[in-house]
Order: sequence, then structure tokens, then C-alpha cells
Amino acid sequence: MPHPTPLVHSLFDPATSTYTHIVYDHEQGHAAIVDSVLDYDHKSGRTHHAHSDTVIAFVRQHGLTVDWILETHAHADHLSDAPYLKAALGGRIAIGQHIHRVQHVFKKLFHLEAGFATDGSQFDHLFADGETFSIGTLTAQAWHVPGHTPADMAFVVGDAVFVGDTLFMPDVGTARCDFPGGDAHQLYRSVQRLLDLPGDTRLYLCHDYPPEGRKPQAMTTVRAQREANIHVRDGIGEDDFVARRRARDATLEMPVLILPSVQVNIRAGHLPPPEADGRRYLKIPVDAL
Repeated sequence: MPHPTPLVHSLFDPATSTYTHIVYDHEQGHAAIVDSVLDYDHKSGRTHHAHSDTVIAFVRQHGLTVDWILETHAHADHLSDAPYLKAALGGRIAIGQHIHRVQHVFKKLFHLEAGFATDGSQFDHLFADGETFSIGTLTAQAWHVPGHTPADMAFVVGDAVFVGDTLFMPDVGTARCDFPGGDAHQLYRSVQRLLDLPGDTRLYLCHDYPPEGRKPQAMTTVRAQREANIHVRDGIGEDDFVARRRARDATLEMPVLILPSVQVNIRAGHLPPPEADGRRYLKIPVDAL
């Protein structure tokens, strides 16, 4: 019996250039939500859920049961809204098991409360490399693809792969590797693992930053990446890639939302606990990055 082909609906958040993907087996079936987005105004510190509400509306319109709310990594450019989606739709919030390495680094950087656990226990499930799981009738597999961060995961669901920040569109290239624990050599090897898949494999991206004249795109293919990716197309070896990646990273500014994002995302999308006055606060470490 042939394996079912996953259906994918992608929603773009222009404020953070982020795609949230809903992958499901069939109408009235089961789904997973990949890389949610909390709307956050960094000028005022206010949050709202307009993007997630569009996700919820799609899920309900199509009669889907959410099994998983997946994070490809602890993002540095947008805040996760996984708890809001879980409260509305159910599902288990999951990330790769190496999240503990990221939590350890940033607990120290942000001088978080003593009780903040660095074992990943804020999440409902931690995936090991190669672990299989189900989305209704779909069989999925979690791949550890470090390089951008030590904990990045890709989720392989049939002929669709949710690659997080490992790859962008071919005319944009690959993710940066200059965050704590990042490693350009590791990223190159992770990307090669993805590009060894069949050429017509669909690669769903977490972000698109299109050059002028091109609209954002949620998906590319292995073949397109191998033929045209400006950083890792066929013929570009590991040392050449590392040199290009490091040179590019040296020119990049920190993402606008890195400080609030990481604090929230290492908590599985939960805001910090309220302080004595009942308010929640995010920290800004001075001269630390």
C-alpha cells in the first residue's frame, strides 16, 4: 500500500518573515503545527495572537486534530506561541533533545531564576535523532541537523521536510552560524544530509527573505537547492562553504528580536514567571552579545 502524501498549508508572518506550517494527513484528519509565531511588539512589549488565530481557524475549518506542535529550534528572530495553540487545539509541544545545551548557555547569559530547568522539561517531548512518530496516518522522523544552533531539528514527513533555519531559498542561501554553539562545519554536513534526499523532495522553510522583485516562498526542492543555492550548491565543498559562511556572518547584525525570543523559546513559548508585582519581565543583558 503506498504511503499517504502529506498535505501542507503554510502561513507567512511578514513582521518576522516566518512561515508556520500545518502538515496533515487528510481532511478531518490529524495534523502537526511547525514553528508557531507569537505577535510581539518590541517597542511596547505587548503581545497578541493574530497569526496563531489564523492557524487555529484553518485547523478548525478543516476539522483537524492536532497531535504535535513542533519547534525546529529555539528561534532567535520570533517568539513561539506554542502554549496558546496547545490551549486552543491540544497537541504536544516538542523540540530536539539537545535543547538543554541552549538552555544552559542562555540561563547564564540572562541570569534566569535559580529554578529554571536546563533539562528540556518545559517541553512535552524531546526528540532524539532518527526518532519516528505519527501524525495520524503519516509516519514522520526527526533529524538532528546542528550548525545554526546545537539543537536544530528537521522533520521528515513523507516527501515533505520541514528544515527550520538550515536552508533558505536558493537565492538567499543558508542560516547563520555565529550564535552560541553554532558551527559552520556542522551546518554544511547537516545540509548535505538533507540534500542527499531525492531531488523532488519538498523542503519547507522557516523563513524567506526574498530579494527585491520576488515574493516570499514557503517551499523549495532538493533539486533546486543542489542546482542553485548560493552557499551550498553542488560543487561547493565544506571548506569553501565555511569560509563563505564565516565571512557573511561577520557582516550581520543581531536579529531585532533575539533577546526576547530566546528567553521565551527556551521555555517552550511560555513567558517568564510573574514577579512580586504580578507582572512578567524580559531581561536585556547589557554589553553581553
